[in-house]
This record gives sequence, structure tokens and C-alpha cells, in this order.
Amino acid sequence: MAVARALEWIFAFYFLTHIPITLLFDLQPLLPGVYPSALSDILTWYTTTFKDSLVASPEPWLKCFLCFEAFPQLFFFPVAAYAFWKGNCKWIRIPVIIYTTHVITTVVTCLAHILFTDFSNGKVPGPQTLQERLTLSAFYAPFLAISLAMLLFVLFSSAYKPVEKRKKK
Repeated sequence: MAVARALEWIFAFYFLTHIPITLLFDLQPLLPGVYPSALSDILTWYTTTFKDSLVASPEPWLKCFLCFEAFPQLFFFPVAAYAFWKGNCKWIRIPVIIYTTHVITTVVTCLAHILFTDFSNGKVPGPQTLQERLTLSAFYAPFLAISLAMLLFVLFSSAYKPVEKRKKK
């Protein structure tokens, strides 16, 4: 039971911290020129240092994923944070299954792009060596790991199993 409660707090923390991360950094590629230069400079430093061409010059498919992060996910984050902070909220099970499935699909797509794309003719520099690809993948991998853990938790934890209704005879 203590492990389950600790996981709920970790998931609540994940959602709470994801709100400012999404607002301050993840949505910048959708809203170029809107953010203060200090935040834009941080993102430029990141994309240059780690050769994240996905963020530096997002493809249309990534912009679509970012739109899903802006809406409805951004509005889901405080709801999910509340549910996990409170704990034992069975009503969050299905929304978390939908959210984690989407995130897992998105992150696997991004990782496949990072690991298998030939960036030699790209608009912006992308990772070339295996070391650069693995380093960049390390920024994306925690979102895959946390989402997978969260999915397994709500699927198999007794605290989130749906209540079976008995049929009346």
C-alpha cells in the first residue's frame, strides 16, 4: 500500500510539473515569436546543444502532437494531479489509460524519428552519431517510462480496478 501511495504522489508531481514545462517550453514551436527572448534562448540552446531537430524545426506530425498537448492534455494535467494526489480515485482510470496510450504512441514515434532518420540533409542539424542519438533519446525516454508505469499502475492496481456491479435477480 505504501508503494502504491508513493507512485500516486510521483504521478501527481509529474502532472503538476508538466503544466509549466508545457506552457514555457513544449508549446514554443507552435507559437514562434510569442515567448520572451529568455525562454526562446533556453530552447535555442537546448536544440543547438542536443541537436533536437524535432523541436528546432518541427514536422507537421509533431505540430499535431503538440496541439494535443496544448488541448486537451494541458487541461487534463491538473485534474490528473488532483486525482493522484488525493489517491484511490477510480474515475481517473479510463482518462489515464487514454492519456498514457497517447503519450506512449507519441514518444515512440519521436524516438523512432531520432534513432532512425538520416539528418544529413535536414533543414537544421540533427543527431549524427549513435552517442548523439542516445543522448537526445534520453530526454524523451522518461516520458515513455513514466507513462508506461502509470498505465500499468491503473490497469493492475487494486485501488483503480473498476467496481463490479452485481446483477439483480
